[in-house]
Amino acid sequence: MTENENPSLQPSTFLQELGGKVSEQHEKILLLKREVSKVIVGQSYMVDRLLIALLCNGHILLEGVPGLAKTLAVKTLAQALHVDFNRVQFTPDLLPADITGTQIFDQKTGGFSVRKGPAFANFILADEINRAPAKVQSALLEAMQERQITIGDESFVLPEPYLVLATMNPIDQEGTYSLPEAQVDRFMMKVVLGYPTLEQERQILRFNVSSEGFPVIQPVLSGQDVLTFRALTKEIYLDEKIEKYILDLVIATRTPDQFGLGYMDAFISYGCSPRATINLAMAAKAHAFIQNRAFVVPDDVRAIAIDVMRHRIGLTYEAEAEGMDVIQILNKIIGRIQVP
Repeated sequence: MTENENPSLQPSTFLQELGGKVSEQHEKILLLKREVSKVIVGQSYMVDRLLIALLCNGHILLEGVPGLAKTLAVKTLAQALHVDFNRVQFTPDLLPADITGTQIFDQKTGGFSVRKGPAFANFILADEINRAPAKVQSALLEAMQERQITIGDESFVLPEPYLVLATMNPIDQEGTYSLPEAQVDRFMMKVVLGYPTLEQERQILRFNVSSEGFPVIQPVLSGQDVLTFRALTKEIYLDEKIEKYILDLVIATRTPDQFGLGYMDAFISYGCSPRATINLAMAAKAHAFIQNRAFVVPDDVRAIAIDVMRHRIGLTYEAEAEGMDVIQILNKIIGRIQVP
């Protein structure tokens, strides 16, 4: 935190000025959400997580059964922001070049030209990422981390904003390749989707059978607006007490006995990495921004904690034998750590 970001140094103006900037930009976020909600019904949770990832320059691993509008949500958000969108269906015979691109020999010139792959877009939907072998997964994950792709001896910077939404199907695991823990850790959040309610599904039904079809999405913002949101998200005030709360939550997954949860040592094989600490702080700031606040409160941390941490904890065989899952463990940790 810089000197200018510390409210104690500017007690009368800092939060007031920051709150004004947040409110101004929050109106644009509401406009974006209203436009997306014209088509996306009952998935406000997923849309909020997409926005948080965008504000934090992160990526999302999404788990849900087919038909929950995952593709439609990302495509609609791309349309509302007037940015490029590509969908890649991952299959066992996919090659890294099918994602990143390759060099093509030109017989006329006798040289090679670059043909860019689908990874060169602002928003990428990697559908069923666990259906492709590790070398293909790695090609995409490298692009996510480095924000560039090398083809031959030439490197290309990926466009901004850049968001990867990778999906996994929880009900059909035959012929899949599990993502290594170190690669899963590169995703800012893992979001698990459930079914829509009866009323939401009725509205979905009417959209799909109506002669009018889906509403047309208009571009209401731009990629540059997203970059503005990101810069403002970093300015959201995070008090030292909230910092300690975030650190306690993460460290409790590594040394639970330090927080009176010693019995969990038998259930946790490894705890959250430092990426969890960074992402939890950034996601809490973004959540506060979306709630039209210039500062983070504990509820922001609690609202996002499970999505940031659930894929960063390893369970032991004892946990499986006792019927303990990651959500139960995280809920016990969140319930145990003292709220500032």
